[in-house]
Amino acid sequence: MTDQELIKRAFEMHQFSYVPYSQFPVGAALLTEDGRVFTGCNVENAAYGSTICAERVALGKAVSEGCREGWAAIAIAGRGEDFCWPCGACRQMLYEFAPNLRVLAARGDGQYAQARLCELLPNGFGPKSLNM
Repeated sequence: MTDQELIKRAFEMHQFSYVPYSQFPVGAALLTEDGRVFTGCNVENAAYGSTICAERVALGKAVSEGCREGWAAIAIAGRGEDFCWPCGACRQMLYEFAPNLRVLAARGDGQYAQARLCELLPNGFGPKSLNM
């Protein structure tokens, strides 16, 4: 799957976003090394802190279907003028499973930037940090 195809899948998730407060839909598409794609959209809540980001929805779907490794890339698509990078909580959750994950951050016009998750969360705290 190309980067553009993965980003397109993320943009398609906007239609399912529940965003009555921010009016800012975000979609995510998580690609695995074996070609599976897990998608997600943001789901807002009147108790703002209970809102869940698109990236964490996609992550939860992957884990709940038994996919905990072999993650290759995640595309995150917003509709604004800025690239839609994952928030700190999403960076931490993704780091748990794939510190070297390739992150594609798309803006509304379809252009995107990319970085490795370990660049977005340097010195991240993960399972290896627990010395288990």
